[in-house]
Amino acid sequence: MCGIFGIVLAENSGITPQDFKSTASDLFRLSEARGKESAGLAMLNGGPICVYKSAASASRMIRNPEYKKLLDDVLNSCTDDAKKITHPLAFIGHSRLVTNGAQEQNDNNQPIIAAGMVGVHNGIIVNDDVLFDEFPDLERRYEVDTEVLLRLIRHFVRREASWSKAIQAAFARIQGNASVAILFEDLDRLLLATNNGSLYHLSPRGSNLLIFASERYILQTAASKGRLRNLLGDFRISHVEPWRAHLIKLSDLSIESFSLNDEESSHPEIAPCNSSREIKNLSTDQNDQGQAVSAYNPLIHTSDDDEGLLHQHQHYVKRLRRCSRCILPETMPNIEFDEDGVCNYCRSYVKTELKGEAALKELVAPFRNNRQEPDCVVALSGGRDSSYCLHYVKNVLELTPITYTYDWGMVTDIARRNVARMCGKLGVEHILVSADIRWKRRNIAKNVRAWLKRPALGMIPLFMAGDKQYFYFANKLRRQTGIHRVLLGSNPLETTGFKHGFANTASNNRALGTKAGLIKYYGTQFLKNPAYLNSTIPDTIFAYYAYYLMPCPYIDIYEYKLWEEEEVNSTLINEYDWEVAKDTVTTWRIGDGTAAFYNYIYHCIAGISEIDTFRSNQIREGMIDRASALELAERENQPRHESIKWYLGVIGMGDEFNHVIRTINAAPKLYRTDN
Repeated sequence: MCGIFGIVLAENSGITPQDFKSTASDLFRLSEARGKESAGLAMLNGGPICVYKSAASASRMIRNPEYKKLLDDVLNSCTDDAKKITHPLAFIGHSRLVTNGAQEQNDNNQPIIAAGMVGVHNGIIVNDDVLFDEFPDLERRYEVDTEVLLRLIRHFVRREASWSKAIQAAFARIQGNASVAILFEDLDRLLLATNNGSLYHLSPRGSNLLIFASERYILQTAASKGRLRNLLGDFRISHVEPWRAHLIKLSDLSIESFSLNDEESSHPEIAPCNSSREIKNLSTDQNDQGQAVSAYNPLIHTSDDDEGLLHQHQHYVKRLRRCSRCILPETMPNIEFDEDGVCNYCRSYVKTELKGEAALKELVAPFRNNRQEPDCVVALSGGRDSSYCLHYVKNVLELTPITYTYDWGMVTDIARRNVARMCGKLGVEHILVSADIRWKRRNIAKNVRAWLKRPALGMIPLFMAGDKQYFYFANKLRRQTGIHRVLLGSNPLETTGFKHGFANTASNNRALGTKAGLIKYYGTQFLKNPAYLNSTIPDTIFAYYAYYLMPCPYIDIYEYKLWEEEEVNSTLINEYDWEVAKDTVTTWRIGDGTAAFYNYIYHCIAGISEIDTFRSNQIREGMIDRASALELAERENQPRHESIKWYLGVIGMGDEFNHVIRTINAAPKLYRTDN
């Protein structure tokens, strides 16, 4: 989920220090798209391994004088009078998206120093706590999950007396996904290893140069830059395939490759260095970017008073009149009941006509790549429907996907960990595009504060505007990878209707009237509430364009295959150890950090939520009876205390919890609250 990259020069590479620094800067900037919260590097030129890292974005860090001095010092020490780098040199870099391990504690930022190794890691190891308990002799110094892999490798080296077997044994113990680059104090090698294939390296023919990165596109783009393009000439990009490791000899860049999951595979014999190198951490603990992004899954404390605030409206909502066929309440926009109490939404509903799995298999057959190279992109949010979609595409359709996630700051830790579980187990490359999360969260806070000044249900989607660039980056990824088929799992039963209804527009996203109606409604609300006229407007306009105007030529598997809740849940939980949330009984929306908050508002003010429309659609499709739907909706509509507190906390409004909830509770209701 982060960006890892690096440059390795063999003896007499002929590269100039300026060429090296320019290429390193390009790799930092290109990899920043995968994470902007911190950055770091390690360099080895025969002496100590020098490490520098900072709680700042990559583009900011490379302007830091300390970073520039480190590069100059190392490069000058291995450069001859002709200004050419003559000694072997290894450089590994990292651009981080914070998951576990708060960035303000610089030890959690990467590269990680542990057990005589310096490593950078892309992915999430989800069982790190379990492994530290299982191996009590392993020292734990940091919060970040990467540490356990490094310490496991050292543990097994002592036991196996073989580096390749130790690396294989360590990867066999981890769950989740891991693509790593590691330098050793006592081994003249660079390790590149991955269990999901998110790792590539570039080597010019006949040159003593190797460059690696998390994505093929990053290498292709870096290679097209002026300085590097002139150096490379004829080159090729190699994929480190899932469950493979490459040990690269630093003196001549020869590669010894071995399997990470085949115990019968051959294991190269590698002798350690005669003496151990020193590892120097030259980092400062100062955070030069201002307020840090906290860890994604902080400990949340709720009190009885908090829970009481969140439940004040529940009694009144239970008294609402509901459709006698589905469970939509009388507060649903534009709802009408006939003499039998059946609503107009039920009367006009047309059951979903599936195109059939046979048609889907026929559709994808022409682009199935029998060479095992990627043949499609699967949009993977970390929610249950997209996760099942990946399972189906890989195991049933037998395609070779690359997965894609757009992280705008509201992808929950559970979603990220479930993405790691899926990609690691399936051996699927994962491309994450990270927004400027700090900026996105500030935008959310500005619009939430504006909304609280004049609550209007039709303006709630403004809180989620920041995620709509998902479509823009999906199209961009198609161009970058050359893979034009995007598959997704968009559950048709999730159609709500009330979000547009509260904005006085129809619910057809692609209809011209809907688009024009939304512009009119939002314009009117902006005039009534000038607090919306803030710096978030450009991002909102971009979101409107991406969601309503941009072509989306995607294949939705649920237009062909029946979506079945029990099948989806059981497959994910039983086959992938899929993680569920602790503050709700449903698996739906647990990957979306905004859902608990906005559904609370809808339910509190209007007595309706996405749960009600979803369960009503299931009734109409004949998947569930009304009594079961009512029971499920009552349980699933319970306020999610921890998730609401997390949401307000990460957007910088955690101290305002009581004020926010009291303001929502005091807003005029669409139902009676007298006795």
